[in-house]
Amino acid sequence: MKLKQEYFLNQDAVLLAQDLLGKVLYTKIDNEITAGVIVETEAYFGVKDKASHAYEGRRTNRTETMYSEGGVAYVYLCYGMHNLFNVVSSVKDEPHAILIRAIEPLIGIEIIEERRNMLRSKSAISSGPGSAAKALGIDRSFNAKDLTGDEIWIEDHQINYKKSEIIASPRVGIAYAQEHALLPWRFFVAGNKYVSKPNKV
Repeated sequence: MKLKQEYFLNQDAVLLAQDLLGKVLYTKIDNEITAGVIVETEAYFGVKDKASHAYEGRRTNRTETMYSEGGVAYVYLCYGMHNLFNVVSSVKDEPHAILIRAIEPLIGIEIIEERRNMLRSKSAISSGPGSAAKALGIDRSFNAKDLTGDEIWIEDHQINYKKSEIIASPRVGIAYAQEHALLPWRFFVAGNKYVSKPNKV
């Protein structure tokens, strides 16, 4: 079942980042559908979070999408080469976002393998946010797209993980965020091979 917009209006990005684990992210490009189970996320808590692009209410052409009402895609370029896909959540002008860091390939495996030029058996195919986005064909053209539309959407397939299966750890690569770099706002499924490193409990 496709998630409705109300789901994304939740104002607790940390809770939502955990809840998105097990949900299935879909894209439809040139009539080809690919999808993967979300197995790793990071929460970015709006204007109060030093790691967030919208910290202290920063607004630029790039970050403007974060200020939308929840339920749209925020895609930005990292290091000038990797497209990173985020779920914008919460209400309008409250710029919360959840970075999708890894997926487990589920549908359209051959297309995913072609996009990544590697086999599904290799964990690197969709491990890490740049790889996960590339596996599903997500680029900057998806920025600000409706997550309840027909090009990119998320479904609930009733894949539920026990609390003991979900690991909370500090987010990756955000040393600039000072004390906020230590917040345990990265969540991943224990033992899933597609989770990016570090992935040990």
